[in-house]
Amino acid sequence: MLWELLWEHKGKALGVLAGLLFGCIYLIVGFWNTLVFIVFVGTGYYIGRKLDQKEDLRDILDKILPGKFK
Repeated sequence: MLWELLWEHKGKALGVLAGLLFGCIYLIVGFWNTLVFIVFVGTGYYIGRKLDQKEDLRDILDKILPGKFK
């Protein structure tokens, strides 16, 4: 029953878990460290998604930091 409820509302459940995780990180390490952590996670997700789409790593890095990886 609980699993069916969570499966039916999986977006809300994941959102609550993500909020809980980031809230705990904020309480433990502070606002700016949490913000840097979120930027790192987002950048890692972006690069991982591009690699899953079979893009070249140099092209990805050139989009992020133009002129550094030629």
